[in-house]
Amino acid sequence: MSITCVIADDHPPVLQFLSRYLSSNEITVTASARDGAEALQKIEQTRPTVAVLDSQMPHLSGIDVLKEIGARGLPTRVILYTGFGDGALLSDALDVGVAGMLDKDAPVDDLVRAIQVVAAGGTYLDPTAVAALISNRRGQARPLTQREREVLRLLADGMSNEKMGAELFISPQTVRTHVQKAMEKLGAQTRVQAVAIALRESLIS
Repeated sequence: MSITCVIADDHPPVLQFLSRYLSSNEITVTASARDGAEALQKIEQTRPTVAVLDSQMPHLSGIDVLKEIGARGLPTRVILYTGFGDGALLSDALDVGVAGMLDKDAPVDDLVRAIQVVAAGGTYLDPTAVAALISNRRGQARPLTQREREVLRLLADGMSNEKMGAELFISPQTVRTHVQKAMEKLGAQTRVQAVAIALRESLIS
């Protein structure tokens, strides 16, 4: 699968390095941007598979760009690529549909892997991001069934409904049902948030 990507960061050396590195790993960088407004413009123009966004940028934050992508119905999936000192910010990102989170201190190979997983329809959560999430749900969630735990574990590995169904010998529709029930029990609004909560609460590993 051909993967296209827009990168947004307000530090030019970061943009230059990531553009070269991703290109050397068969990821086509369609554009780079130094602020959120420019990032949104480039995303709308080039419709990349994935956008890698810093959370703190001039004009529009990474989360603001993510919200606009959703509001405009753009197909691009978003990875938040930043430092993880603010758990509330990360919770906001999960609420508005972020597909991946990666700490800037992680090896750059992890970014390549994150882009590949997200481009394939999966989710990618850096352990540092999971540890930083602020969860008020401890002790409040109903217990997950064994099957719901299995589905969330495979979802955390970036598998699609079809691949999870084949792995567990159940239909994709049954997979969707298990995911939905797990989300309801965990109080999660998105699949990514469900995985984050399950990892945070040690419900899966």
